[in-house]
Amino acid sequence: MFETISNWIAALLTLFIFSFLYKDNPFYRFAEHLLIGISMGYFIPLVYNNAFIPFLYTPVFLQHKYILIFPAILGTFYIFRFNRKLSWLSRYPIVFGMGIIGMGVPMSMHASVLVQMRSAMLPLLDVNTVLIFIGTVTILLYFFFSKSHEGVYGKFTRIGVWYMMIGFGASFGYTVMARLSLLIGRIQFLIGDVLKLIQ
Repeated sequence: MFETISNWIAALLTLFIFSFLYKDNPFYRFAEHLLIGISMGYFIPLVYNNAFIPFLYTPVFLQHKYILIFPAILGTFYIFRFNRKLSWLSRYPIVFGMGIIGMGVPMSMHASVLVQMRSAMLPLLDVNTVLIFIGTVTILLYFFFSKSHEGVYGKFTRIGVWYMMIGFGASFGYTVMARLSLLIGRIQFLIGDVLKLIQ
C-alpha cells in the first residue's frame, strides 16, 4: 500500500516536471521547490553526521583536541554573510577557501596541461598519436592571434577548428545521452512501476 501511494506521488511529481515542456507553470515550480527543500533537508543531517560529528564533536569533546575550535569558529563566520553590519567577518573563511583552491592549481596544471603535453610528445608510431599531435598543433595555431588566419596558415587553423568542433560535439552528445538516459528511466517508471504496462 505504501509503495503504491509513493509511486503515484512520484508519478505526479514527474508529470509536474514534464509540464515545463509546455511552459513555466505553478506545477513545475512546486515540484522544483519541493525538490530543493527535500535536498536541503537531506543535506543538513548528512553534514551533521559526516562532518560535524567526526571532525568537530568527537575530536574536541571526546579526544580534547581544542585547537580545532579555531577553524570551527572561522567556519561559523559564514553565517554573518546575512548580516549587513557583520558581513565583513564572512570574508575570512572565504579567503581560506580561495587559498585552498589556489593550492589545487599545481595539481590542475599537472592533470590538464602537463598530461596533455606528454600525450602530444609521444613518438609518432601509430595513427592515434599522429592525430593527437596534429590536433594539438593546429588548435594552438588557431589561438595564436598575432597572425591573421590566411593562406597556408589559415588552412592549418581550419583543421584546428574541425578538431574543436568534433570535441565540442562529443561533449554535447555525451550530455544529451545522459539526459535521454534520465528520460528513459522516468518513462520506464511511469509505464512499468505505476501503470504496470511492462514487467
